[in-house]
Amino acid sequence: MALVLDSGVTFAALDADDPDHEECAKLLSEAEESLVVPALTLAEVDYWCQRRLGPRVWLEFLADLTAGAYALEHPRQGDLERMLELQRTYADLEVGVVDASVLALVERVEEPKLATLDNRHFSVMRPRHAEALRLLPG
Repeated sequence: MALVLDSGVTFAALDADDPDHEECAKLLSEAEESLVVPALTLAEVDYWCQRRLGPRVWLEFLADLTAGAYALEHPRQGDLERMLELQRTYADLEVGVVDASVLALVERVEEPKLATLDNRHFSVMRPRHAEALRLLPG
């Protein structure tokens, strides 16, 4: 079992001033499964950390990642193909490569849940392995 983390949940857990901080930090700290960071979310988390929190928080998160607190998952060939399909299918939602990579990963590891604050995209996109994803926190 794994808890795949979208960038919004990761950032909110890092930012004590974020309105979703407590809920997201609790979700991550109390998770019994492995915390999985999709590689493409790193750019978004870095961007928001640098913009709103400064480099210290990003560097602490990166240190935790390199120490093994999180599992980093890179897209595989099959994920890239699925990402293309998702971006074509949901073009009207303007689904970006990061969200498409997150859903492709969730499908690959056959998880019925996803840690995300992006209900706009992930409540609409349909995974192959389940009717819908259970979105956490929620």
